[in-house]
Amino acid sequence: MTSAYDILDRLIAFPSVSRDGNIDLIRYIADALAAAGIASRLFPHENGDRASLFATIGPEGPGGIVLSGHTDVVPVDGQAWTVDPFRMSRKGDRFYGRGTTDMKGFIACAMEAAVAATERRLTRPLHLAFSYDEEIGCVGVRPMLDELATAGIDPEWVLIGEPTAMQVATGHKGKTGVKAYCTGHSAHSALAPTGLNAIYMATELLAEVRAIQADIEDSGPRDDDYTVPYTTLHAGVIQGGTALNIVPDACRLDFEIRNLAGDDPMAYMARLFDKAERITAEGRKRFPETGIRLDIFNTYPGLNVDPHGKATETVKSLSGGQQFKVSFGTEGGLFEQAFGAPSIVCGPGDMEQGHKPDEFIELSQMEACRKMLGKILDRLS
Repeated sequence: MTSAYDILDRLIAFPSVSRDGNIDLIRYIADALAAAGIASRLFPHENGDRASLFATIGPEGPGGIVLSGHTDVVPVDGQAWTVDPFRMSRKGDRFYGRGTTDMKGFIACAMEAAVAATERRLTRPLHLAFSYDEEIGCVGVRPMLDELATAGIDPEWVLIGEPTAMQVATGHKGKTGVKAYCTGHSAHSALAPTGLNAIYMATELLAEVRAIQADIEDSGPRDDDYTVPYTTLHAGVIQGGTALNIVPDACRLDFEIRNLAGDDPMAYMARLFDKAERITAEGRKRFPETGIRLDIFNTYPGLNVDPHGKATETVKSLSGGQQFKVSFGTEGGLFEQAFGAPSIVCGPGDMEQGHKPDEFIELSQMEACRKMLGKILDRLS
């Protein structure tokens, strides 16, 4: 049987950066599973350059476990790598390459476990769910989950194999990404009051973003399991203007909300929509074409699993890890919405290594993951 390390070597060789697609990698996975007698179903994107994959080993029907991973990786552009990022290399007990930690190491272990499962008499199913475009906002998994939600898949729990150093993560914040398009009225800067400055409109809206953040810090819900124990609003991009002597008629402000799982981001968006409407109404007293449009371009739910629930205790016993919450987002909340089953985040590698040059995963982490998945097969047999 092909080892997880040989599989990882093959996976790293596919430069499955989100912007470029993953179809060659996903076809390799499908072919490797088929060689072991495992049928899989692909959920392709309409442009054909990327797809998600779902496979089941063992009996059809309810129960069992889903092993979930994303196949896309972040770019290496501008990073100072000392090794080829798309050729796995080993130095001592470290395996280097883009995606070794985030999260092809887990996928390699999951594929190895799936092949091993074909030699067992499983009494409950083992499912594999491998997605695309997770890195750009948990995008690619959604069409697959939409179809599977009505296909009779009813797992006991879902294992999201994101890198947690094999610790057991039971929660993370949700995210809402927003673009604010501000349209003003141009004028010569010597006559600035005769125009409507779109940058000023954006900064008025930004002031409301900051006011909401201040209110949250003062009296909003808290969860001290996080480094930042409350919902955050953050502006990351502002673009407007062409020259100093022109009153700008266009400006774009990009901001996000990272919310505690029990804190509704739409309540904050309601305040921002109201503020945008008030700025728009004031501007249109003079210039009918002006205003602010808010576009929510991406959102995914937070995760907050029962810390004392059966799934949590099971994964802690299987991995030997301690319980905590992670700062980064995952597909876990989307799996919970689709299947109604708890999602636990636990996988090999440390996110401290993810997204960086010379990304690596430790041998000990791979071995710990292989051991945990072996115990899962024992439980399903």
